This record gives sequence, structure tokens and C-alpha cells, in this order.
Amino acid sequence: MISESTPLAAVEQAMQALLDDVVPLASESVALGEATGRVLAEAVEATMDVPPFDNSAMDGYALHHSDAGHTLPILGRVAAGDTPLALERGTCARIFTGGALPEGADCVVMQEKACVTDGHATLPGDVPEGDNVRRRGRDVAQGSQLLDAGMRLDAAALGHLAAQGIDKVQVRCKPRVALLSTGDEIIEPGKPLASGQIYNSNRPMLVALLEGFGADVIHIQHVPDNAEDTRRCLREAALAADIVVSTGGVSVGEEDHVKAALEALGELNLWRLAIRPGKPLALGRLPGGDGQLTRFVGLPGNPVSGYVGAWLFLRPLLGAMQGCTAMAELPRLWATSTFGTSTGPRQHYMRVRLDFSREGIQAHAFTDQNSGVLSSCVGADALAVVPPHSQVAQGDLLECLWLKA
Repeated sequence: MISESTPLAAVEQAMQALLDDVVPLASESVALGEATGRVLAEAVEATMDVPPFDNSAMDGYALHHSDAGHTLPILGRVAAGDTPLALERGTCARIFTGGALPEGADCVVMQEKACVTDGHATLPGDVPEGDNVRRRGRDVAQGSQLLDAGMRLDAAALGHLAAQGIDKVQVRCKPRVALLSTGDEIIEPGKPLASGQIYNSNRPMLVALLEGFGADVIHIQHVPDNAEDTRRCLREAALAADIVVSTGGVSVGEEDHVKAALEALGELNLWRLAIRPGKPLALGRLPGGDGQLTRFVGLPGNPVSGYVGAWLFLRPLLGAMQGCTAMAELPRLWATSTFGTSTGPRQHYMRVRLDFSREGIQAHAFTDQNSGVLSSCVGADALAVVPPHSQVAQGDLLECLWLKA
């Protein structure tokens, strides 16, 4: 049984418990216009060349390169979308950007370099074959792998798919997340505050983060501070979702019921981490639908701890469930510290702003790093990782986890 006497777990230990036996979710077919941010379930192969034909890279005159340096009759006009006639040697055709190169032509002279009089174009010499021509298959060759499985679809990837005429893609189903908030003192924004109450800043923050990580937040609920209601809410959430996320209630106070409820209903795999902020973090599993176990992540109630915990743990968990290897860990940068600090037995994740210059990257720490000061997350570019029992001086290199990925 995990208790207060159990040593604090390291981040690596938490990640192992978090990702143990994770299997990517099933896939579904979605329209390309609805696929932004979704993760490809299977690789996509190119079914056609891109561009599908040789075409002009600019407005000008199409010709065979051997006819350069002469005055040629202009026989034909080719705009984008036209089907051009074959070009006879010793002639040229007026062509516009994107227009298909006529058979018999192998280069294009830009219009600014041509002198046009009475239906003839005087063209410069030494025009090489292929000049100002976008060759068929220059971007993508038919049969090549267009996109890899596990890729998260961004704007460029969607354009890449559209260029193949693809209108539907097979993507991983979105992980369904139930988000529970604990604490009788918590109320929703828009209501008047009574004495001793605070607004729920965790809920909108975590919904935004979870959706940004590819989740579908299907169940949002406030959990009263009593053992019976806590167990009931956890049971209901586990039946509806793939992951249950809670905020608060995982410490050891008399009003903290989540840990005990988790142990009573399912299993507690890990509790309390050797990190700052976010020590009271619980990982476990709850009975779900169809005899399956639903994963549980209990974040601390302090908003900064919840913010940091979401980036460190929820992002890779959701990435693994979507088969997205790029979400396994945050991108790492090295930056020069502009501040000094020291740590005790816990690893510190400091909110920092990064400056990029020719001299390198500088990390500026927010002044107040307390776990209740959410302003330290506003404008933060990264989490500077300071190992346990460390001294950091101004000018030292720090490993930073990039939050803009």
C-alpha cells in the first residue's frame, strides 16, 4: 500500500507507471476538413505525381531551348487549366504561371526578358532546358510515402493530402477524457464569490490543454468534498471515459478523498512525486466499461501544479493513446540562465521566458515560482529543469522543455 512513508517517486518512475500497457485507440475515417490536429492511423502513399504535369513557373513564353536567341512567331496561348496544343520547333507559345507546358517545349522565358512585336517574340539566347519549368513529380512522386503513421496533421500536411485529391483520412479516435474538480470552496466564473470561495481556474485551463493535446473532453463535473460522492463521481466518470483527470483531493488532508476513493474502487499505482511544483500527483486505474480499466491521473489543486502536470504527464499519455510518438516528450532546448537558484530533494520545473539571439538562447525565470501563482505560466515559453540538490548560477546552461510545440 502506498502511504506517506513511501519514498517520493521520480519523474521517470511516474512516466513508466503512466504509460505501462498503453495501446493506441481504434481508428476512424474523417473528412479532411475535420482532420486538423488528428493523428494518422496509417501511412499514406502518393497515388499521383505532384505536380501532375510539367508547368510554367511564371508568366512568359514556352519554347524549345534550341530556339533561344531567335525571333519566333507566337502560336498559341496557355493559361492555367488549359490543354495546350503541341508546339512546333521554331515557334513559341504565350504561357502563364501554372499553365501546362506544351509538348515540344522544354523551357520558359519570363515575359520581362522577351521583346514582342507583331505577333513575334524576340527571345534571349542561352536559355537552358528546364528553365522556369516545374517538372512533373518534382514535389511528390507517385508511389512514394506521403505521410507517416502517427503524424499529427497540421496545415501543411492537410495541404499535402489535398494535393493528392484525398478528401478523407484514417485517424486515431480522440481519447475521451472526464475532468473532475474537487473542493467545496471552488465555484465557476460568473457567479459571485462568497467568503472563503475562489474561482475554478483549473477547469478552463485544463480543458484547453487537453483539447490541444487531442482529447475529447466529454464529461466535466464538480465533486463535493465527501467520500461517498467522490466514489460515485469516479465510478461514473470511469464508465464514460478513457482517462479520468481530477484536480485536488489527492493530498492527505481530512477533506482530501480522491486517493482513498481510488484505492477503494480500483488501484493506486503511484502517489507523490519528487518534483516541484506538483508533489501530490496520483496515478492509477479505475473499473471502466466492458471490463476494461480506465486510467486515472489526479493532479494537484494548485493551478501551476496542474498546468505543469498536464504538460509533463497528460500530453505523453494522450500522445501514446493516439499513437503519436512526437508527443512522447516535450522538445528540449539548452538556454543560458539569467538567474540563480538552488533545489532540495525534488526536481524543479521553473517557468521561464526565452530570448533568442545570435549569441544563443537566454532563460529568464518568472520572479514568483510558487505553485499558486498562475501568472508565472502566462507568457512562459518553457519549463527549465533543475535537478535535485543543484545550484544554478547566472550564466549556467539549463535544459528547458519547450511549451510551444
